[in-house]
Amino acid sequence: MSGWRGRLRRITSFQRIILGFIGVILLGAILLTLPISTRSRTSTPFLQSLFTAVSATCVTGLVVADTATHWSVFGQAVILLLIQIGGLGVMTVAASVTRLTGKRITLRQRSAMVEAISAPMLGGVVNFVSFAVKLTLIAELTGAAVMMPVFCRDFGWKGIWMAVFHSISAFCNAGFDLMGSRGAYSSLTSYSTQPLINIAIMTLIVCGGLGFVTWEDITRNRLQLHRYRMQSKVVLCAVVILILAPALTFFVVDLRHLPLGERILGSFFQSVTTRTAGFNTVDLNRMTGAGRGLMILLMLIGGAPGSTAGGIKTTTLAVLVASAIAVFRRREDTEFFGRRVDPSAIRTAAAVLMLDLILFFGGGILISLAENLPMDTCLFETASAVGTVGLTLGVTPGLSGISLCVLIVLMFLGRVGGLTMIYAAFSGTAKPQSRLPQEQIAVG
Repeated sequence: MSGWRGRLRRITSFQRIILGFIGVILLGAILLTLPISTRSRTSTPFLQSLFTAVSATCVTGLVVADTATHWSVFGQAVILLLIQIGGLGVMTVAASVTRLTGKRITLRQRSAMVEAISAPMLGGVVNFVSFAVKLTLIAELTGAAVMMPVFCRDFGWKGIWMAVFHSISAFCNAGFDLMGSRGAYSSLTSYSTQPLINIAIMTLIVCGGLGFVTWEDITRNRLQLHRYRMQSKVVLCAVVILILAPALTFFVVDLRHLPLGERILGSFFQSVTTRTAGFNTVDLNRMTGAGRGLMILLMLIGGAPGSTAGGIKTTTLAVLVASAIAVFRRREDTEFFGRRVDPSAIRTAAAVLMLDLILFFGGGILISLAENLPMDTCLFETASAVGTVGLTLGVTPGLSGISLCVLIVLMFLGRVGGLTMIYAAFSGTAKPQSRLPQEQIAVG
């Protein structure tokens, strides 16, 4: 017994995050295999249940069975709970439960919480987690209240459940929907002309993708932008650019066949949802090759660190771009808003990008070989998985077991982070190393 306790004490914060996600996923998969979880009251194959549990916990939205028509209310509730836990983070939920029961949160738990939600520092992390939970509940309840009149008009009392489900799914950037009764895998295409639903979903997606650090700055400093952290300024600037520029592109290139009002809504919705939310209001198979390429890029970028979104993160892209600009201008330091960026952040950003590109291309090649599908279609699916987006060109439900396992791995690594996985695997193995002689190497 003492040996097990000793091993548990040696578990690092990165390993706690990994084990927490695995535990939640396995429990969710087991619950989804039960007959009570399906409308037909039959057991769902474990791989299909596992895929759904991973997709929900990793807030992705890729599905192999339509959520509305295959799963019962119990199954949908399990999926929604997994989405909520995955969106907030396993360690955040565990800490909140611990605090509600009156138990003391240990230093190890606090350290894991810092890593799980990218909190700015260890001191005050418990209060920061409480702030994140309260913000999440307020945003989700507000979103549900806004959408409820429309859904109740269309679905009766069931509209209450529809509003709650879609509000949580949108804020957590999950992309799961209950619109299968209007057409299997149809997402929100039946509401493409409904401004209230479009604006509510887009607002929830953006709010969830900003990150809790940014929201702390917004609530504490209001519109006094000069008092914001450098990270918050970078996130807000990146969000504005990554919404407006793609929306303009979609408006001009891809959605010219739509009426003006629907075209504007569709352009902005597609720009917002592509960065890890997974809903869609237009037929993705009608998008041009350029439009799909832009969507793949947006899916890989994702949202802000410490948010409900996935991807390499907007700050990672911003740091790499700023570093390149510094090189072009022959400057030593990478800068934002009159502040220097720590060189370690640049190295980490480069490593994150490299890992995601390896997963993205490697997964695409494996699926293309296994399914004999065009490479661009497979890359769209793998970008959606590793970016935890959930958009698909319609091939996911027909994939073989091998390809589903590839997507499961990509979704998991996309949510917990490739670096987190590496740190968890090699924690405690690093040895002190003396600095070696330096020599020049040509690059570029």
